[in-house]
Amino acid sequence: MALAGVFQSTELVRQAALHGTWSGFAATSALNSLFRMEAENVEYVYGGVSNLRLGIETLLSVLRGEQRHIDALRYSVGILQIERKFRRQSRMIQEVGEGLERIRQCGNNLEDNEREDLQAEQISELYAQSISTIEPRIVVNGKPQYLQVDRTVSWVRTLLLAAVRSAYLWDQLGGGRMELVLGRKKIGKAAESLLREL
Repeated sequence: MALAGVFQSTELVRQAALHGTWSGFAATSALNSLFRMEAENVEYVYGGVSNLRLGIETLLSVLRGEQRHIDALRYSVGILQIERKFRRQSRMIQEVGEGLERIRQCGNNLEDNEREDLQAEQISELYAQSISTIEPRIVVNGKPQYLQVDRTVSWVRTLLLAAVRSAYLWDQLGGGRMELVLGRKKIGKAAESLLREL
């Protein structure tokens, strides 16, 4: 589920950068995962397996070697690299955690979509001050007319931070780049099993 969380966020980044639109339902789940740092289980982080359908489907597509999610795969590999460096920076981890806690409490008087856009805007700034300083930076490929829209940029950065959060969780649970390379069959079977539950 944590790995599917990474791929869900990176697939949403791909959608936003190329089409200027993205799955709002899946994006809400990614956003909310940033505010559930102290979770009893993985399902709670994402609000249930059903909220990860896009991520599970993207992960399976990548494992089968399909080319349509090649950008999502490239972003995910980059995120796993960045997460390893982020994990070693305790001060940055603390600052990001405190920032997310402040942002979580913002906009409670607004409609859901307005609150989420406000939170994404603030998370974007947090991302720019923290994760964005870690090399190598994620270079997002897309169409300039979409990547020059402030709201799209805010959501792209928010989704990249959500991907880092999922990668952090994947690492906490014993995952890593080698597990992704060497355990493809095992991961594929687990993803198929999750998909059958939906």
